[in-house]
Parts: sequence; structure tokens; C-alpha cells
Amino acid sequence: MSLPATQTELEQIRAECRIMVKNRAFVSAGAATIPIPGADVLADMAVLSTMLQTINEQFGLSQQDLDQLDPEMRKFALAAAGSIGSKLIGKLITKQLVALVFKKFGVRFVSKQVVRFVPLLGQAVAAGLSYGVIARIGYTHIDDCYRVAQQVQRALVSVKAE
Repeated sequence: MSLPATQTELEQIRAECRIMVKNRAFVSAGAATIPIPGADVLADMAVLSTMLQTINEQFGLSQQDLDQLDPEMRKFALAAAGSIGSKLIGKLITKQLVALVFKKFGVRFVSKQVVRFVPLLGQAVAAGLSYGVIARIGYTHIDDCYRVAQQVQRALVSVKAE
């Protein structure tokens, strides 16, 4: 996919991605109720890797998308991503990158693992924690991609105006 051409497209992509994140967070919450140790972590890794990659692609900020930009504009996009602190924009989402995201939210994931072993209530709490963590990661990434795409969009307009 390519960078959104208009602000309206950008808004539409953000809205669609927010719906996707909500749905993926529900999948993660469901996986948290499975009474097999580690099943939820594997599910969360799969959910996160596909969700983050899809968000990048929707905003035209995947590694492949940025590789197709003019070299100066590519540098600008990566610098914009760096300036907001995103290590996920313009990157291929790998297991290692997802593991870094897990480390950032480590306390919540450990808490989720511990509470799962409390009958019934523990599974409900684990599901809630799982939903919250996945949703927060997703919404934060959407906001980051939105800001970077907006900056690149403005830069492209000013280059064309020259």
C-alpha cells in the first residue's frame, strides 16, 4: 500500500485500524482464558506481529512501502518515526521486535500469567489484562503511524509545491 494522499484517507485508515485493534484485543482476551500454560503468550505474539504489520501497511509505512519512496523522503519518514520514539514504523515485524514490545509491557504480562491460576476470577482478570495490553499497544502504534504519515504527507505537499 502507499501513503495516504489526503487527510480524509488518513482519518479513514485510523478509524479502520482502531476497529481491527479492538477485534484483535478480543482474540487475545479469549486466548487468555485457555487453561494451557503459554498458549496465551503464543497467541499474543501472533496477534501482535500481524496487527502491527497490518497497521504499518495500512498507513503506507511498512518496510516495503518506505523502500519505494524517494531516498530523501524515506530518510524523512524514518526520522519522523524516530522523533516520536517508534521502533516499529518502517520495520519488518519480527519475533524479536514483538519480544521487545513484550519487555516494555512485561509487568502486565507477568501479572496476567500469575492471575490465570486463580479459578474463574483469575481467568477473567487475565482476559481483561490481555485485552488492555494488546489494545494499548495497538492504539499507540496507530497514533504513531498517523502522526508520521501526516508529517510525510505534509512534506510531500511542500516538495510538490516547490
